[in-house]
Amino acid sequence: MAMLALMRLMAVRRRQKRQRQRRRIQARDGLISTGAATAREGSGSPCEQDGNSQGGKPASYSGPTLPENILYHIHSLLPLRDAARAACVSHAFLNSWRCRPNLNFSIETLGLEANEYGADKATVEEFIKNVDHILTRHSGIGLKTLDIDVYFLRFDVDPQDGNNANPCHLDSWLRLALTSGVEELILVLPAKVPKYNFPCSLLSGKTGNSIQYIRLSSCAFRPTVSLGCLRSLKRLHLYSVGITGDELGCLLSNSSALERLEVLLCSEILCLKIPRLLQRLSYLEVVSCDSLQVIESEAPNLSSCSFSGHRHHRAQLSLGEALQVKKLEMSCFSAVCYAREQLPTIVPNLKTLTIATSCEMASTPIVPSKFHRLKHLNIRIPGGALYPANDFLSLASFLDASPSLETFVLDILVPECRVEHGLFSGDPSQLVQAPEHHHDMLKRMKITGFYPEKSLLELACRVLETATSLDCLTLGTSYCSCWRLDSEPGKCHLAAIGTYIEGKVASTARLHVEGPCTRRRAVE
Repeated sequence: MAMLALMRLMAVRRRQKRQRQRRRIQARDGLISTGAATAREGSGSPCEQDGNSQGGKPASYSGPTLPENILYHIHSLLPLRDAARAACVSHAFLNSWRCRPNLNFSIETLGLEANEYGADKATVEEFIKNVDHILTRHSGIGLKTLDIDVYFLRFDVDPQDGNNANPCHLDSWLRLALTSGVEELILVLPAKVPKYNFPCSLLSGKTGNSIQYIRLSSCAFRPTVSLGCLRSLKRLHLYSVGITGDELGCLLSNSSALERLEVLLCSEILCLKIPRLLQRLSYLEVVSCDSLQVIESEAPNLSSCSFSGHRHHRAQLSLGEALQVKKLEMSCFSAVCYAREQLPTIVPNLKTLTIATSCEMASTPIVPSKFHRLKHLNIRIPGGALYPANDFLSLASFLDASPSLETFVLDILVPECRVEHGLFSGDPSQLVQAPEHHHDMLKRMKITGFYPEKSLLELACRVLETATSLDCLTLGTSYCSCWRLDSEPGKCHLAAIGTYIEGKVASTARLHVEGPCTRRRAVE
């Protein structure tokens, strides 16, 4: 409704402008008098009437009249190009344009074109000219977000190349935004070298006081001890940024209000230290920082963490007194064994754990430590990652260590060619029998990528026999090839489920099977 009112109001104002221009021309040429013009306009729309008309009716607008602040807000929601067009036909929107709170500059928002290799010289020049024009005419009042996406630009690769951009342009844009008190700064640069050097000096003094969110991609960011206090910074996102652990430490020591820290693909960091003064930090994400050796956090109120390491490397993790950590995601080499052995003592109050492993060199160990409060467990395993011989049954160690566990999801990624081999077809008595230990809280278990491998059948049977409160067991048979015309009937995963699992489902529980073989069976 607000957008409709905006368009109606713009149309009315255009008509009013045309009427005023027409009256001025007519009065200048002596064709009509003001009184006659007023009389003739009495039969027009209410918007075109004057307060001195013969009908005695004041000028009015039949549509809704919106306060200026509402119009400004509606105008700010328009895409950049549409907002610029509106400013060209309305004085009110021109004022709003000069105070626009969100400026998003990209090839798309400016209506230009580029390909995966970049942009041509004319496009680069047009982009720079448009951004310069908009920023230099912005009043600086009310600017909240500056989002610059220049993935197509190159900086100082070849001074003779017309596709290059002078870093001074970017420096001036950032200076205008930061001196205007911008709250959110997003800068996406090309993933090429040499990287653009972010001017950290712009964050010194009072210019950095208002900034609440910084997101940098593919640039060099070198804060020093002289960096000013970023007292309002709540979220920091660094993606493929050239920054060392010490330099990041300088930034963090001046950001006491920080709530979220996200560090991705920053290969220069060897040691990431989170100081205790970050009392508000609740979320920490570290992804694929290949040189990272140690993660140390003393932030007392950290509640959610996500760590993803190199395929053949795992950083040493130290979270201090991480009593508030309730949710943890971990993806790295030997993540399953590490989680079972170390995490109960590192994060004793964990409630949700998600693990993704690239390779396990040993079966999941049985250790005395427990996850006393763990309720939701998700494990993602590539086929063949478990050693020796896909020992899925050893994952039951997590069940035994988690007395409060309610949901267990096991996601198996197996190439179809590997599922054709090693399928179990022996007597059910050959499966390992479940121990006496019961899991009273487990209600739901789901195995995606299920196939009738012996230890996987044993794991499913153990859950059915020991989970006294189980509501549903879901098995996803996405790798079953029985839908193919040349498939062997004896290798249907649904048939194996009927032979080894279905008879163990309690009357209070439900077995739900997903996959191509269930669809084929329904057709037959």
